[in-house]
Amino acid sequence: MRKNITKERLKAGETVYGCFVRYPSASLIEVLGYQPWDFLVFDGEHGTIEPQDCEHMVRAAELQNVTPIVRVTTNQAPTILRLMDTGAQGLHIPWVNTTAEAEAAVRSVKYHPRGVRGLAGIRAADYGFRESYTEYVEAANRETLVVIHIETIDAVNELPEMVKIDGIDVIFIGPTDLSHSLGVPGQSQHPDVQAAMQRIVEIVAGTNLALGIMVPNAQAAQQWQQRGARYITIGFESLLMPAVHHYLTTMRTGTNA
Repeated sequence: MRKNITKERLKAGETVYGCFVRYPSASLIEVLGYQPWDFLVFDGEHGTIEPQDCEHMVRAAELQNVTPIVRVTTNQAPTILRLMDTGAQGLHIPWVNTTAEAEAAVRSVKYHPRGVRGLAGIRAADYGFRESYTEYVEAANRETLVVIHIETIDAVNELPEMVKIDGIDVIFIGPTDLSHSLGVPGQSQHPDVQAAMQRIVEIVAGTNLALGIMVPNAQAAQQWQQRGARYITIGFESLLMPAVHHYLTTMRTGTNA
């Protein structure tokens, strides 16, 4: 089992940077891996990534020693099992709204004695060739990264209890879904949404957990880092589209827009 460098850096108090990719392309992950990302998130919730795609994408990330992490479609043990078995070193779990759901997520990711994840000689365990199951289970429980999404006002209200659960590493804010939960869909700057996010910031600040967020650009990343975020992500499209726009505008107008 590979060492989870991203988790190690978080535990050391460092800030880590990652990119969300929703497209089932190992080649794209390989190309992104040539940049100094700490981790890449394969988005199975808002993308079309299936377990076989995820396995190939994990292999591509490993080429450059970038931590492969996957976002599952739902907080269900069978779904989590299939994607973690590909060799992903961490999991984003969306729509975790209660303390019981957070506990269930951790138990689905971890093996005995912390969890109930099914054990087999799968890719994550190097097919059982390099170490015993006992050694693998100990390593997997230690190295896997658990990221809980807080995306509703119910989850915000439950957060003071959620952060007490052993095995959670990152509390990840979902501003868009949070705005939807608060009745102002897409208005992440609405005062109610901002107040809810600030409450999350304050709750996490009193723990040893890392605060996570997805940002649209480097300026927003810097602002969130100042607010305490240490697990900072950006969507692949947020990087691609400004570069494409700049190139086309420059070439068609002759100005450096």
